[in-house]
Amino acid sequence: MKYIIEIATTDFTTTKSAVEGGADRIELCSALSEGGITPSYGLIKQCRETFSIPLFPIIRPRSGDFLYAEEEFELMLKDVIRCRELSCDGVVIGLLNKDGSIDVKRTATLVKAAYPLEVTFHRAFDRCKDPFIALQQLIDIGCQRILTSGQKPAAPEGVDLIAELIKKADDRIIIMPGAGVRKENIKMIADKTQAVEFHSSIKSQRISGMEFIHPAFNETSVAAIEPAEVKSLRDALN
Repeated sequence: MKYIIEIATTDFTTTKSAVEGGADRIELCSALSEGGITPSYGLIKQCRETFSIPLFPIIRPRSGDFLYAEEEFELMLKDVIRCRELSCDGVVIGLLNKDGSIDVKRTATLVKAAYPLEVTFHRAFDRCKDPFIALQQLIDIGCQRILTSGQKPAAPEGVDLIAELIKKADDRIIIMPGAGVRKENIKMIADKTQAVEFHSSIKSQRISGMEFIHPAFNETSVAAIEPAEVKSLRDALN
């Protein structure tokens, strides 16, 4: 079985670590603590020029919900086009209507603008009202995959719905479990859902290299990814 491991990274250094650890694909974000927002042009460009593995920036203009004003949608459209111009391999999007349904019209517009890049619909899916209606809509729109925790806070809790979605998808779209995917549970998730792609952030911290820390502040750590932790995900699957 060929498994794909996607790692969410939040800057150049964590992306480098994920690649060194053997990640198959990168979801590139800023502010991962907020669920991820669109990374800067400079970060996308530098990562694209440095790393050859598939690179999927998230297109999310702010944290919070997935109900976007027209001005925010225009930002998303511009960012999708910029990612295509930078030769990214895909983008990660998610838009909902206020009634909890997929924003089909604007999602389709972004998919069309991204072509030939792949499109992943992110965990906005977990906030939608009816996951099976949403599944069919995203297939019809032309998304390549859905990132989901099975409408639970973490994928291990949502394995039953994830398994149902994979069965219902019938190879027409990839269902990728994410959120709380770790070496301790990834094999269980694979066995129970039959998923072949997995998403993990495996966030950790490293001590800051600053020699002077102002006594009024206590920022002494920086976001980090340990390459060995990425490798351990694949080892756990195998």
